[in-house]
Amino acid sequence: MTVIAVAISGGVDSLVAAFLLKQQGHDIFGIHFLTGYEAHRSGSIASASKPPDIGAIERQLSIPIEILDMSETFRQTVVAYFTATYQAGRTPNPCLFCNPTIKFGHILSHVQQRGADALATGHYARVQTEPDDRRHLYRGMDARKDQSYFLSRLSQDQLKNARFPLGELTKDEVRAIARRNHLAPANRQESQDICFIRETPYHVFLQHQEGFRIKEGLIEDTQGRAIGRHRGLHLFTIGQRRGIDCPAAEPYYVVRLDHARNCLIVGPRQELARHTCTVDDINWINPPAFFPADVHAQIRYRHKGAPARLTQTSLTTGDLQFATPQDAITPGQGAVFYRDDEVLGGGWIV
Repeated sequence: MTVIAVAISGGVDSLVAAFLLKQQGHDIFGIHFLTGYEAHRSGSIASASKPPDIGAIERQLSIPIEILDMSETFRQTVVAYFTATYQAGRTPNPCLFCNPTIKFGHILSHVQQRGADALATGHYARVQTEPDDRRHLYRGMDARKDQSYFLSRLSQDQLKNARFPLGELTKDEVRAIARRNHLAPANRQESQDICFIRETPYHVFLQHQEGFRIKEGLIEDTQGRAIGRHRGLHLFTIGQRRGIDCPAAEPYYVVRLDHARNCLIVGPRQELARHTCTVDDINWINPPAFFPADVHAQIRYRHKGAPARLTQTSLTTGDLQFATPQDAITPGQGAVFYRDDEVLGGGWIV
């Protein structure tokens, strides 16, 4: 019998994932990890004791759920990455960083030490095994909920030990399974992109991080003319319109963050479009056989993706040339390369 640990968040996705695996006859136990940033209903920060809502899920599924305090590790990795990326004038993607580092890094290692053969999550993605034992990662069947983008930095070893029971289902089907089987999630709201920042604006969160420095500077248009001042580059990202307090005949958008000069570069919307970008620290799941390679490149989670040619400049760097200009190509975000529905790999936009 296969022993599978299931990462239990309290939402309907992880709840149904655990239910389905148990129905399939696997030996299941849950793992609920604490980041240190969970706010209980009383407003207090979560401790390592079992929250009542997780206890309720434990009783519904009739499985043990371990509470794992990851607060210090989470702070030293994910939060440190988030803070450092903003400090460097880039826009971070914490989920892309967290999945290989925390969920399928530290937590996978922990449950394996407890005897688990694999770690399952409620991600909408699919993994298939080829005869050569290599894993191939694919988009989830529900195009609206597909989360393969966030898993693009997993290694072959991590994918071999990952299970995604919801990959063949739609969100509506998952909710229907929960209703039919009287499964009540603890959290009825959809998970947020930045799980460790809830009611506090992210710029306020950053200001409380050790070593984070705020520096005012100039706002310039793309011709180099000074047209105003900003209160910190961390308040802006590429393509942003809100917060640029510079009167003009047409709205300004953030075109570039010049970190070296601490300068915000703005321009009209048409100046957001670019044909090219460089990607580094590429994680290959299954790389193309030859380069240059024609791929479908997704440059942020909500981006639909676009045809592009990828030229490899080293084993872990490459240049993307898009067939048509793309708006708001943002340094710090992930560029993920697809062939049809398969994730070939992905890296960070520089």
